[in-house]
Amino acid sequence: MFRGSHLLTMDDKGRIAIPTRYRDLLQDECGGSVICTINLNQRCLWLYPLTEWEAIEQKLLKLSDMDPQQSRVKRLLLGNANEAEIDKNGRFIIPSALRQYANLKKQLLLSGQVNKFEIWAQDEWDQQMENDINAMHAPDYEISERLQDLSL
Repeated sequence: MFRGSHLLTMDDKGRIAIPTRYRDLLQDECGGSVICTINLNQRCLWLYPLTEWEAIEQKLLKLSDMDPQQSRVKRLLLGNANEAEIDKNGRFIIPSALRQYANLKKQLLLSGQVNKFEIWAQDEWDQQMENDINAMHAPDYEISERLQDLSL
């Protein structure tokens, strides 16, 4: 569904435009409703079509509020989830708190991750790419069993 990387510019109001090739797909799949929340592992954001997000909410609903680790994940994901509507120009607003979390400035990168997008500050993305490539070439890099089964 979503793939590739797209350079974007965020305006002063925190609006970004979804690449044209995905606008109709998002309108058809979820009526242009998207959910933006934090990535739990890195300083970037996740952007989900509402239909994809609803499936995640069902999984989160099954987590225990009595288990501190499970409660923390629910609090971080749900507490930072913001619903937005993609306007007729293909734009939506990233809330200030989420922009601050991901250190978003004017230049952004939208990276397709099949069922969602990641939204990165351009400089953070560049650094992450360098870190990921270096990690994969490190002498002590071990491929997990699950990745060993991935045939490309």
